[in-house]
Amino acid sequence: MSKERLLESINIPSDLKNLQKSQLPQLCDELRQFIIDELSQNPGHLGSSLGVVELSVALHYVLNTPHDRIVWDVGHQAYAHKILTGRRKLFHTNRQFKGISGFPSPKESEYDSFGTGHSSTSISAALGMSVAAQLKGDVSRQVVAVIGDGSMTGGLAFEGLNNASINPNNLLIILNDNGIAIDPIKSGIGKFLSSIHTSSTYNSFRFAVYKVLKWMHLMNDERKNKIIRLGNSLKASNVNKNNIFEGLNIRYFGPIDGHDVQSLVATLNKIKQFKGPKVLHCVTIKGKGYKSAEDSATIWHAPGLFNKETGERIKENNEKQPPLFQDVFGHTLLELARENEKIVGITPAMPSGCSMSFMMKEMPHRVFDVGIAEGHAVTFSAGLAKEGLIPFCNIYSSFMQRAYDNVIHDVALQNLKVILCLDRAGIVGSDGATHQGEFDMAYFRCIPNLTIASPYNEIELRNLMFTALHHDGPFVIRYPRGKGYLVDWQKPMTNVSIGKGRCLKDGSQIAVISIGPIGNKVAAAIEMLDNNQKDKVAHYDLRFVKPIDSELLNEVGRKFSQIITIEDGVINGGVGSEILEFMSENNYQVRVKRMGIPDQFVEHGTPNELYEMLGIDTKSIYKKIIETLKDNTI
Repeated sequence: MSKERLLESINIPSDLKNLQKSQLPQLCDELRQFIIDELSQNPGHLGSSLGVVELSVALHYVLNTPHDRIVWDVGHQAYAHKILTGRRKLFHTNRQFKGISGFPSPKESEYDSFGTGHSSTSISAALGMSVAAQLKGDVSRQVVAVIGDGSMTGGLAFEGLNNASINPNNLLIILNDNGIAIDPIKSGIGKFLSSIHTSSTYNSFRFAVYKVLKWMHLMNDERKNKIIRLGNSLKASNVNKNNIFEGLNIRYFGPIDGHDVQSLVATLNKIKQFKGPKVLHCVTIKGKGYKSAEDSATIWHAPGLFNKETGERIKENNEKQPPLFQDVFGHTLLELARENEKIVGITPAMPSGCSMSFMMKEMPHRVFDVGIAEGHAVTFSAGLAKEGLIPFCNIYSSFMQRAYDNVIHDVALQNLKVILCLDRAGIVGSDGATHQGEFDMAYFRCIPNLTIASPYNEIELRNLMFTALHHDGPFVIRYPRGKGYLVDWQKPMTNVSIGKGRCLKDGSQIAVISIGPIGNKVAAAIEMLDNNQKDKVAHYDLRFVKPIDSELLNEVGRKFSQIITIEDGVINGGVGSEILEFMSENNYQVRVKRMGIPDQFVEHGTPNELYEMLGIDTKSIYKKIIETLKDNTI
């Protein structure tokens, strides 16, 4: 006789309270299978979510959410949380256009206490919530930060830890230690986590002593902190290992098995009584419960479609298909590095994501995976450049936002030769608002000394990398996620004149100026015109955001009265704004219509759906050209 299924009875977390603790392992099995079933048909972040099934169940079983707060770091480990908090029936829409987000979103659910998509933010945010609870006198509120998937390598996590040690709070930090981000973690903190151990007997004994001393009125906060420091010193001497958490006066518990749900429940019930900041160290397996994901965590971080029975990933036929832009970057970097021994690669935990793994495999001593630490990646690159090396620092566009000051202060101000490669620039798709690379052209073009370029296609990407290598000063290259446009792309590299665009097509009445790969949509839109209309439309590929091609723009300003600018970045402060400024400052009487991303954060969906929603798809560009041609005849 089969067991009664439990998952269907869990619509909100309070429903978990109706279960016996002995039933929780069965619920975890059902929840894990549900995630596998759903993601085999609708791709998402599989490995991370499978690794925190037991932790998600235990937290909602013990806590009183949403009154109690849970902040999930990096966000993509929160699928089980979403399913348990009223979104099980909607989960088939995960990451789909107008469906639920792949990351926690307070706009979506009151159980998502804080929006997270980038890493290392949970401790700071949860600390703020915990301090707020103290200030408001809400002593019953529990606040938990779940940090993992490599997020402890981020500097913000350590800033949060430092502050948690001195402010009054009851924050619980759960360290989901699976030893991997997307790729295996190579860091000092990773080695530290693998070596520390504190017995549960020691923690129980220390708490018992604390309660006795307090009952005897021999304990206050000042004495408690002194005793904790003494205990930490004695323990460190005993095990010959310093514990960074307890060195900051943050109570440490663990490591414990993060897949023993009943033990997790017992531990959480016990330590939630403790006052002050504390860390629970849970050791987990990324991809737990699905052999393929356990065996190949990097591939199964977000595997795409797969056959859940066989573990076979379902790949589209790539025969004679254009390559991914990231692979063009990776192969080209290796090609250049073979010829120039000064070239080094730097990536913040994304060697496979940006394809720097090609160079890492052949030249491991010349590629540095610095962990999820974008600011450090940039300043580390600046130090390498200062000593004569040539760093290619690859950071996703949306993650580069975290290193903005480092680019200004450590690279641009000193005019150092650091080549910043912005992968995933523009619309990225189903990862949504936290990952769209929409701001980089606007936030970088105001910085002195930067050269900023975007390639029209794969050949142009190779040529810009070659050009950056031979340019003296910082150089930014932005390119999109996904496939390029050319099958035959491995051409010999040539130098591109800095700050020079090109005319792709002549025309008599209006000029369309594009930057980067979205120019291919412009070319397709022009092809939709009839022959008479085509003759009236010129198309320019600007190539460089900075320095702007003044010669090209002077030609356009003299020849045309109507200009359309198109970019896959924000309109406010972007390239269209730059061209408007140029035309105004040079007294050209020309009308400029700007197309790009409006003043909004862009939700999740397929790139094609999002381009259409934003009005920068091929059909929308065609309509804008037709509209402008009609205006020109009035």
